[in-house]
Amino acid sequence: MYPIYFLCLAVVFAIGQVMLLKTPATTSLLLSLLACNVGLQGCYAFMGHFFRFDDVARGIGWPTGSPFQKEIAFSNLSTGILGILCIWLRGDFWLATIVARSVFLWGAGYIHARDLKTRMNKGIFNAGPVLYFDLLFPFVLIGLYAADTMR
Repeated sequence: MYPIYFLCLAVVFAIGQVMLLKTPATTSLLLSLLACNVGLQGCYAFMGHFFRFDDVARGIGWPTGSPFQKEIAFSNLSTGILGILCIWLRGDFWLATIVARSVFLWGAGYIHARDLKTRMNKGIFNAGPVLYFDLLFPFVLIGLYAADTMR
């Protein structure tokens, strides 16, 4: 469910940028998604996988106690930091951030979908909004980036 909260935050920030700063809508939405859904959400996911790893594992429907959770935490932190840096760094940095997050999300989405199909794992962090976000959000980022660069 948390991806939806960060999405709503991004939309609010984008509307604010368009209204107050007169920034083009595609640029505002893309920057807001990079900062909120890649940056803040990546840092939030880091905290869950690092500090509450057993709770997150149970939510995904996976065994608890695996040090793998902390490895995933740092992967989320790295793209989270990239997303936040997009506030100050532009151009090709945005593209690199989109590629990094997209590869991670599509990989995670593939694993979650496979786990849903083979084990019927309907854990709250395995199926539903998290799975859809993993599979669809990269297309949103790529589409907005393409639209923004063609402007």
